[in-house]
Amino acid sequence: MGAAKPTLGFRSRTDAVLALRAEGLTTRDIATRIGIAEATVTALEHSAGRAKQRPARPAEINGRTILFPRDILDRLAPHAAKRCIHPNSLARMIVEIAVDENLIDSILDDEAEPHV
Repeated sequence: MGAAKPTLGFRSRTDAVLALRAEGLTTRDIATRIGIAEATVTALEHSAGRAKQRPARPAEINGRTILFPRDILDRLAPHAAKRCIHPNSLARMIVEIAVDENLIDSILDDEAEPHV
């Protein structure tokens, strides 16, 4: 097995394939977006399925899903790649820190005005 090839802000092509599949992209769409053959997409998925399954993260057990627009995750990708994490993990960290450090009002700077 070769070294991981960072792809689209993910640690490896396999991570990119799995994330894009989770977003509902077809094999052809994934292949086009990454720039690989459709057969390679399928092979990477099968290889990932044979890999040892990791235990569920606490956030996956105790949390709820928040869907971020793809363009937001795409813009987070380079920052996530610098930290060797997935853009979803970075988004979760940002939200957790904003809440834990009571930064919501500072970030929004809207004086808690109700939205109509």
